Amino acid sequence: MASVSALAPAEARAPAGSVPSPVRQEEARYPAQLRHLPAPPRSLWVAGRLPAADERLVAIVGARAATGPGCDRAHGLAADLGLRGVAIVSGGAFGIDAAAHEGALTAGAATFAVLGCGTDIAYPDRHRGLFARIARSGGLLSEYPPETPPRRGQFPARNRIIAGLAEAVIVAEAAVRSGALITARLGRELGRCLLAVPGSSGTDALVRCGHALPVSTADDVLAALAGEFTPPVPAVPEPGPHQALLAAIELGADTPALLCRRLGLPLPALLARLAEAELDGLVRRAGGDTYEVIGRAC
Repeated sequence: MASVSALAPAEARAPAGSVPSPVRQEEARYPAQLRHLPAPPRSLWVAGRLPAADERLVAIVGARAATGPGCDRAHGLAADLGLRGVAIVSGGAFGIDAAAHEGALTAGAATFAVLGCGTDIAYPDRHRGLFARIARSGGLLSEYPPETPPRRGQFPARNRIIAGLAEAVIVAEAAVRSGALITARLGRELGRCLLAVPGSSGTDALVRCGHALPVSTADDVLAALAGEFTPPVPAVPEPGPHQALLAAIELGADTPALLCRRLGLPLPALLARLAEAELDGLVRRAGGDTYEVIGRAC
């Protein structure tokens, strides 16, 4: 995130009437699917309501600085899923998150926003009205108690809750180094169905390396959840690029600039390969802008 304020302004307080209350892990109404997280929230603060035990939830996530067409696709997909009885969970941020929430609301469906601050804080403050509507149809959820301001590290942490609540995670639009790919990775680790809307570098990388099925419509999503959707072209990762990338890093070319020179690749192509290798669990970002090898390609 480019800038996360340490303190939310007073005018960003959530609307009167949406008073958050805690639901503790030992309570029966605590979402069962969150109990299986590696680090389940001890409590969930809720403004509105929790998802019902039998409610189908799909997460739609993506870039904050999203394109107009990307937001339109996310909005349409959320609306169509909402009309089919699927509730939408996302993170309440600008861009794809907001478009997904709005799409669900347009369809009269429930939507849930998992926040990286207290549920009594409207962050970003321009979403004050959106959050009020979300709380009426579904709920604002957070592991952070009221008056907790937005802080940088809290937003990646809340992504595990988004992935944990959902039956599937859809990445609608993302760059190769987008925070949305954190949610994608967490979804895969939790065994969630991972789907991606083709057309952006990050989503194309997910599909190309075989981690996500490409979807464009609500019918695609429902078919994937039923195990009945087959992508038109099988996505098979190529071992060659990974092997060359890993060898270059191990030989000391551990920054994007050095890797571009060593492998003779333009920066966008190099970043796409790094993203694929990260998703495959082969490399990880170390200190600064450096990378290290943590696994080997098959």
